[in-house]
Amino acid sequence: MKLKGKNTFITGASAGIGESCAKLFAQEGSNLIITGRRKERLEQISADLMSKFGINCIAGVVDIRDYKAMELFVNSLPPKFANIDILINNAGKAVGLDTIQDGNIDDWEEMIDTNIKGMLYATRLIAPKMIDQGSGFIVNIASIAGRHSYPKGNVYCASKAAARTLSESMAIDMNGTGVRICNIDPGMVETEFSLVRFKGDDERASAVYKNIEALSGDDIADIALFAVSRPSHVMIQDIMVTPTAQASAYVVTKK
Repeated sequence: MKLKGKNTFITGASAGIGESCAKLFAQEGSNLIITGRRKERLEQISADLMSKFGINCIAGVVDIRDYKAMELFVNSLPPKFANIDILINNAGKAVGLDTIQDGNIDDWEEMIDTNIKGMLYATRLIAPKMIDQGSGFIVNIASIAGRHSYPKGNVYCASKAAARTLSESMAIDMNGTGVRICNIDPGMVETEFSLVRFKGDDERASAVYKNIEALSGDDIADIALFAVSRPSHVMIQDIMVTPTAQASAYVVTKK
C-alpha cells in the first residue's frame, strides 16, 4: 500500500507511539485523523504536520472510552475523510501496580475501558467502512505483557492479552473482505507509559528505563509502517519487538 493520499485514523495520538505514527505516516503522504484528550497537544501536532508535509489532518478531542462520543466524531467527519484506509488502535494505558488482592477498582476499569473497549469501539465504527470499500488495514498496538504476565501486572496484562486475541478474531471475522490486521506487541518503549502507570511520579517512572536502551515510539511507528505498506496480498498478522536487552516482559539486562 502506498500511503500518499490515504486516510489514517490514529487513537491516542497526542504522545508516544501514537504521535510517532502520526509523524511517520504524514511524512509518507497520508492524511490523518488523530484523536486524544489533550486538546492543545493534538492541535499543535496537527498544525505542525500539515505545515511540514502538506497533508490534511483533523484533530478530535474525544475519549476513546465513550462510544457515543466516538460515534458522533466518526460520523461527522467531512466527505474527504469518509473512506478510512488505515486504523491504528494505539490508545492504551497501564495504571497502578498492585496485586490482585489489593487492586484499585478504578484503575482496573480505566485499563479495561481504554485497552479493550476503546479498541473495540474504534474498530466497530471504522471496520464496516473498510469492508464496504473492499480494503483497509487495522494495526492494534498491544504489548509483550499480553504474552508474558509479570508480578502486579495482572489486569494490564490481561487487557493486552485480550487485545492480541481480538486481533486474531478480527483477522478471522474479516477474512475475505480485503481488510488486513496486524497485532504489534512492543516490549519496553520509553514514552509517558510509566509516568501514567505511577500517576505522575517522575522519579519512579524514570527508574524503569535507567541503564537500558529502550525502544522509542519511532521504532514502533516504523514497524507499523512496514506492515501497512506491504503489497495487498501480504498480511503480517503478529509482531513482537523488544529492545536487545530485553528477553521477556520480566527478563531485562541493565548496564
